[in-house]
Amino acid sequence: MSWEEYDKKLESYGVSQKGRELLRKAFLFASRIHEGEKRLSGEDYITHPIAVSLKLAELKMDVPTIAAGLLHDAVEREPEALKKIKKEFGEEVAFLVDSVTKIRKIHARGADRTLESFKKMFFAIAEDIRVVVIKLMDRTHNMETLAWIPKEKQERIAQETMTLYASIAERLGMWNVKAELEDLSMKYLYPEE
Repeated sequence: MSWEEYDKKLESYGVSQKGRELLRKAFLFASRIHEGEKRLSGEDYITHPIAVSLKLAELKMDVPTIAAGLLHDAVEREPEALKKIKKEFGEEVAFLVDSVTKIRKIHARGADRTLESFKKMFFAIAEDIRVVVIKLMDRTHNMETLAWIPKEKQERIAQETMTLYASIAERLGMWNVKAELEDLSMKYLYPEE
């Protein structure tokens, strides 16, 4: 997606001109960081952060949250990215990106934890509810593209989405997100139904 197409979508979601100027910087930054990187589908990796950020814009989240959606995977790609984000986009955006990264790290190590203890840890690390919303939009887009993941991982990811992420969306009163996550999970958990 080009900047022009992205900008039109942002405008249709009511993002101000000033906000779109900051998001243009974030769009270009994320595009540079993910240049040459591909998703399993063969698409350019940047399609994922763009999709996450547009889901956040559709939810009418603030500009720093939308920017963090664009930048949420940058730290994994380039370890020095967080310092650059802080310098280019400020403390607030850097905090959101860093928090999303921390959740990913505890999640990766949390396979043995019970669901309830993981939820508590998830919310404890996410001092700002916007971090949880970014993570929910990240998972939603990943579920939309789950067909490209090896089959042996699809069921595990779908189960985790159903039990953890849909539950968190419900707890936050995000009923449409909960329903979407459940529908996307059902496709892999109960394909016949």
